[in-house]
Amino acid sequence: MYRSKLEIVADVLGVIGEGAKKTHIMYRANLSYTLVCRYLDWVVGAGLVRAVRGSGSLYMVTAKGKKFLERYKKFSERRERLHKRIDDVEGEKAELESMCFASGGR
Repeated sequence: MYRSKLEIVADVLGVIGEGAKKTHIMYRANLSYTLVCRYLDWVVGAGLVRAVRGSGSLYMVTAKGKKFLERYKKFSERRERLHKRIDDVEGEKAELESMCFASGGR
């Protein structure tokens, strides 16, 4: 399934939680090494994650990253509700079209 960049960022931050190493993030977020490096560069640059010095490759979510995750969760829930409503409207449209255009519907 295709994931958006925001979904991947949220997955990476969710995996990191209170601390995780690069390989753990790579496997748990289902990313290639190249992609995990790219996303870690982005989230560290954005101040959502920090690398812990002297610990190898340990990463931790910052306060800004936690705020991002909270906002992303609300956004994701709103988006899911909207998609459900769109699906309901499309279903209603299909029913109306079948009433008008179904073969032999006279």
